[in-house]
Amino acid sequence: MNCRDHAANIPGHYDAIAEKWHEEQKDSSYGTEALMRAIAMCGDEHKRRIALDIGCGSGGRMVRLLESHAFQVTGLDCSEKMLAIAHAQHPAGTWIHGDIMHWKTSEKYDLILAWDSIFHVPFDKQEDVLNSLCDMLKKGGILLYTIGDEIGEHISDWHERSFYYSSLGIEKNLEILSNSACRLRHLELDQFPLKHCTIIGKKV
Repeated sequence: MNCRDHAANIPGHYDAIAEKWHEEQKDSSYGTEALMRAIAMCGDEHKRRIALDIGCGSGGRMVRLLESHAFQVTGLDCSEKMLAIAHAQHPAGTWIHGDIMHWKTSEKYDLILAWDSIFHVPFDKQEDVLNSLCDMLKKGGILLYTIGDEIGEHISDWHERSFYYSSLGIEKNLEILSNSACRLRHLELDQFPLKHCTIIGKKV
């Protein structure tokens, strides 16, 4: 099986582990510090603000944090079983079954979150997806996402399944952000020596 075939299996993998994944993650604080940093960059918390969570999974800590800061949350995920849990956990949210490579909207968001999700996008689609996320931001909107600090694609076993990952690397990501009128506001190799990078950009 080649890398592209593995990438196509992502929805089924997450459907298969949805309940287990939710139980493991529901009480975690993983990523919340970065999200708080992004929220603080979003401006007036007294106005109506909308957030898009790409690869929202079953919801949980990130959605709770967004809702506690008065964001109306829309979640997009390729796993129907993950979304069913998210809907049950967060009835005030909007939950959409879709693929960020193909999903389109005319909405513009104050904050877009893609925490450990778009690294499953095929290597040759990474630039298109990042450009699309930047385009979905309001002026002054904040994008928080994670990538791998490497260039290329690979398969890694997790929960006894083979998951596809890809990355354009830090420098290319920053180039794409700049070309899409997003300015870097924070970059951190937050799990060093693991190759995990958190990036926050702001639409100008």
